[in-house]
Amino acid sequence: MDLADATLDELRAALAPSLAANAAFDGWNQRALDATADGMGVDRDMARLAFADGPLAMIDAWFAHIDRTMLDELSPETLAGMKIRARIAALVEARLALLAPYRDALRRALAILAMPQNLGRASKLGWRAADAMWRAAGDTATDYNHYTKRMTLGSVYAATIAVFVQDESEEWADTRAFLGRRIDGIMRFEKAKAGFVNRTSNRPSLSRFIGRLRYPAI
Repeated sequence: MDLADATLDELRAALAPSLAANAAFDGWNQRALDATADGMGVDRDMARLAFADGPLAMIDAWFAHIDRTMLDELSPETLAGMKIRARIAALVEARLALLAPYRDALRRALAILAMPQNLGRASKLGWRAADAMWRAAGDTATDYNHYTKRMTLGSVYAATIAVFVQDESEEWADTRAFLGRRIDGIMRFEKAKAGFVNRTSNRPSLSRFIGRLRYPAI
C-alpha cells in the first residue's frame, strides 16, 4: 500500500506494529511515533494526525492489530476441528505469541491503561479482545450468555496478561499453566450455568406472570 494516499484508519493500521517496537524503548509517545513514521517513510504530521488522541490511540491501534493477526493465525477451518476449550486456549496463546516480542511495550501500555482516567478505555479494549476470541471460537449467543461469556473471558485474559508480562519461565510455561486452569474454570462455569438454565426453564416466571396481568392474552 502507498501510505502517501492512505486514509487515517489505514495509516493507523499500517503504523501500529512498528509503533509497538519503538514504544518498547521510547514509550507510547510522540518520539516513538516520529521514529515509526521516519522508518516507514510517512510524513510526521500525517502520523501525528492519525494518532491525534495520543498514547491511547496508539495502544488501541496496536491491540486492534493483534486482534486481526490472531484471526489470520487461526483460520475458521483450523478452529472448527477443535473442542471449544481448545479453541479458546489456542486463541489466547496466539495472542501471547504475537505480544511476546513486545513485552516491554506491553508493560508500558498496561501502565497507561491502569491510570484511573483510562480505565474506561481499558475495559473497552478488553471487551473487544474477548469478543473477537469468542466470535472466532464460533459463539453466536445473543442473549445474556453473550455478555457473561465475554466478561468471564475478559477477566481471565486480563489476569493471564498480568502473569505473562512477569513470566520468565521457558516458553511461558507458567503462563500456559495459569491459563489452562482459568479456562477449565470458564468451562465449569458455562456447564453449571447451562445446567441451571435447563433446570429453571419450566419454572413459573414472576416477570411473565406480571406481564400477563398488564397485557392479558386475548
